[in-house]
Amino acid sequence: MKVGTDGVLLGAWSSLEGRPNSILDIGAGTGLIALMLAQRCGAETIDAIEIDENAHAQCVTNFEASPWGDRLFCYHAGLDEFVAEFDEPFDLIVSNPPFYSEAAPSGDKARDTARHNQSLPFDELLEGVSKLLAPNGLFTTVVPYREERAFLALAEEAGLFPYRILRVKGNPNTEIKRSLLEFGFQKRSVDTDELTIETQRHRYTPEYIGHTQAFYLKM
Repeated sequence: MKVGTDGVLLGAWSSLEGRPNSILDIGAGTGLIALMLAQRCGAETIDAIEIDENAHAQCVTNFEASPWGDRLFCYHAGLDEFVAEFDEPFDLIVSNPPFYSEAAPSGDKARDTARHNQSLPFDELLEGVSKLLAPNGLFTTVVPYREERAFLALAEEAGLFPYRILRVKGNPNTEIKRSLLEFGFQKRSVDTDELTIETQRHRYTPEYIGHTQAFYLKM
């Protein structure tokens, strides 16, 4: 679960136009998105939270080994614990949440925790974001396309409204698989777009390259 297309796209797509000074990555895994945002901007505070002990340890190691270690910190905590103890709001919150609702375990506890939304249900994620996000802040996330409508409804219940939506498909012949979503507290018109990752296997589209090239050694 270390590096996946969802996380890379979210880290590249999340807007930094508001020049966020404080960023939070919820469910950071091994720190991919937080590291990408540290590479992209000069935010003084980039915090992460990760509940899995091994993933947290790897995240800390990755943060300390990076050129931005002085701006990165990972808390070993669940979202509910973090919300209860943290007072300062964040200008940007990102999350690549677990979203498989099927109850079939793989036998790998860490993988199941990372993949299954029982560990962080969407409504709990959105409730936590609504408490941690600054009044003019942004929240970005990625969900399965089939879950988009339900997620938008839950977000509105939490007082969060969509600003941008990017729907992603693997190649021109496949169905839309993921939705990248950006939210804030104000109602506004929604900017909707679509992205295709490949024209054929390992032949990436110019649009995907434009989003992610800065983060790959070979692209």
